[in-house]
Amino acid sequence: MPSITRLIRPDIAQLEAYTPIAPLDVLAERLGLPIERLIKLDANENPYGPSPRARAALEQEAHYAIYPDPEHQRLRAALSDYTGQSVERIVCGAGADEIIDLLLRLFLAPGDAVIDCPPTFGMYAFDTGVCGGRLVEAPRHADFALDIDAIERAAAETNAKVLFLTSPNNPTGNLTTRAEVERLLDLPLLVVVDEAYIEFTPGGGHGDLAFSSLVGQYENLAVLRTFSKWAGLAGLRVGYGLVPEAIAEHLWKIKQPYNVNLAAQVAAIASLDDRAYLEANVICLTSERERLLAALRELPFLHVYPSQANFLLCRVVAGDALALKQTLERQGILVRYYRKPLLRDCIRISVGTPEQNDTLLDALRSWEATKR
Repeated sequence: MPSITRLIRPDIAQLEAYTPIAPLDVLAERLGLPIERLIKLDANENPYGPSPRARAALEQEAHYAIYPDPEHQRLRAALSDYTGQSVERIVCGAGADEIIDLLLRLFLAPGDAVIDCPPTFGMYAFDTGVCGGRLVEAPRHADFALDIDAIERAAAETNAKVLFLTSPNNPTGNLTTRAEVERLLDLPLLVVVDEAYIEFTPGGGHGDLAFSSLVGQYENLAVLRTFSKWAGLAGLRVGYGLVPEAIAEHLWKIKQPYNVNLAAQVAAIASLDDRAYLEANVICLTSERERLLAALRELPFLHVYPSQANFLLCRVVAGDALALKQTLERQGILVRYYRKPLLRDCIRISVGTPEQNDTLLDALRSWEATKR
């Protein structure tokens, strides 16, 4: 009998797999270190974790044997209060990643073009391939600013249906401006602005740097957000999209009925009710980001880029970036390493607690000393 794999979609068979970050227990076993020794600065997680109210709500919930609300009514009501958008414009997902997938499944027919602006979050390219789309790249400038002219040319030449923007951008940390977004909203395509890190910017996601208030003013704007970063709920996978009603109506048709589990909904609602605690942690992280930025800039082998997120991108300008990453890893300090175009010889460091950041800095200074 011929192999069953002959029936697999050819585009999926040729698709490059996404490489996620390994979990702590796997990393600890591989490194031969106890989990408590690891300093995990490789995935932009919140080192302070969930709020006390979220932890308490998870413990007190008594209905885990029952399917969750498929319409996320309580969560969407709380998000409406948080974002200022109507519940009709809010669609929740298993992380913002699921909303990316849903939007592409809604808009793409096989071969339709999606514009990506690398270096940026890898899920846009990944989900484009999964959904049978064609990725069109408009690379950023050397300073990681958008190449607006290149995006407009790509839109005209490919009849692209979707454009992904990220503000602050991952992994570079820079913002997309309102003027840039408003100019690109004139294009005949869906503009998706991913605001996964917006709570770490001045205004905390509610000021002029956020684009959530524009949803509904433009029929072709969608904004993505998540509880993974600012609220410390990465392990529960809960995010949401702010989209015009005309798009939301069709997203409800194609999402899985019980896509956001009960624990995620309970924790997210409690997090929104415990904003003061979470916002205090955000202030700690942004303060540490600036302290870490200043300290890293004192190291001559690093070029550190400014960031408005909870991470810093560093180019290793003297020495080998991969060797540095591996040296830190052997000490239980985990950072992200890149070898992609425009990111060659770069590492990305998530902002940790003051103690974690001090340990990282000591290790970097020691590495520098061995190179003298």
